[in-house]
Amino acid sequence: MIGDLLREAEQKMEQAVEHTATEFATVRTGRANPQILHRIQVEYYGTPTPLVQLASISVPEPRMLVVQPFDASALSNIEKAIQQSDLGVNPTNDGKVIRVVFPSLTEERRKELVKIVKNMAEEGRVAIRNVRRHAKADMEALHGEISDDDIRRGEEELQKLTDRYIEKIDGLLQNKEQELLEV
Repeated sequence: MIGDLLREAEQKMEQAVEHTATEFATVRTGRANPQILHRIQVEYYGTPTPLVQLASISVPEPRMLVVQPFDASALSNIEKAIQQSDLGVNPTNDGKVIRVVFPSLTEERRKELVKIVKNMAEEGRVAIRNVRRHAKADMEALHGEISDDDIRRGEEELQKLTDRYIEKIDGLLQNKEQELLEV
């Protein structure tokens, strides 16, 4: 029973790490990354639709993305959605594709982005701690069914898991910080 709880907790912690890594990918650095556009919703025939379902995104140059819609009629809506996003970029439309050029980041903006990334990492750590708290409560609920020693060993194992996954998030944060501060 404890093993099942630990496996479930580990799976949820892994999901928290993956979610944090995905969030990090949406923060733009000096380089263009197609994942930056993944959270953009485009009004398509009256329905908000993820941009990645409407167009292919390529990286022809380090600081440029090219968005090529599958349906040419969606071009202006895609352009408008990118302009209204919080990316701070101005897309250009040539009638067939949209080019998104990312300006180089200022030192001040880099520091702002580092703060944002640190907050994202803290949210990931909190999610992992919440998984630990719930798993620990589930273990303590088994008090009458299994011995106190087994519960204690399970809790120790749970703490090791928690520490390992928090280290993973810290490693992701360190890499993202270096990437952001790199000129």
